Amino acid sequence: MLLKGKNSVITGCLQGIGRSTLQSFAENGSNVWACALSPNDEFELFCQNLAEKNNIWIKPIYFDLLDQEQIKAALKKIASDKEPIHALVNIAGMTKDAIFHMIPMEQMRMIFEVNFFSQMYITQYITKLMLRQKFGSVINISSISALDGSYGQLSYSASKAALIGATKTLSAELAEKGIRVNALAPGVIATDMIKVVPDNIISGHIKNMSIKRLGSPDEISKAIMFLASDLSEYITGQVLRIDGGIK
Repeated sequence: MLLKGKNSVITGCLQGIGRSTLQSFAENGSNVWACALSPNDEFELFCQNLAEKNNIWIKPIYFDLLDQEQIKAALKKIASDKEPIHALVNIAGMTKDAIFHMIPMEQMRMIFEVNFFSQMYITQYITKLMLRQKFGSVINISSISALDGSYGQLSYSASKAALIGATKTLSAELAEKGIRVNALAPGVIATDMIKVVPDNIISGHIKNMSIKRLGSPDEISKAIMFLASDLSEYITGQVLRIDGGIK
């Protein structure tokens, strides 16, 4: 098991890539603080069953990424467990698509608050704990739209590009302290986020892929798991595209 005996903080665990990552980490031996927006009976049961099946612990932690006081309280709860933190995976995010001249500035600020500033607040807090340990791995989930741009997604693309810039800088600052920082740039992945995207847009993306299909959350979670594991101990400051060879 790649992550046996490790403890990980994962955000966005309710669905999609976050839920798949929670499952992959648990099945590979990691204990998890499973962060999500709000309490959910189905999610609580999922975590309980997953923990029992894999003989690890999973602690659901709830907070709103738009509420810094909730985030702070949740992080203090994690710290109060006084367990080493081997990995932080920043997955939670949001998008509201609109062409540039139709984007209200308040909406743009909200997307940056969720996709960037809240992630930086969490990362700052958790990496302070990692500094005491002198080890840790941070994995930020960006997007190929941050690298290539995407029509109608300026706020999302820019916020995810900011994550890449932060990843590069943090990796340089924290490497000598034993902390690695990397990012993933997923392509078009079959999650709830793309259900609102018209079929013709999706088919157009697939046409431009070398691998002619959507990616799965599980395929992203496997790469996240690799970056959290000791197999990637000489990798930092990198942005790994997982996009089926999109052109």
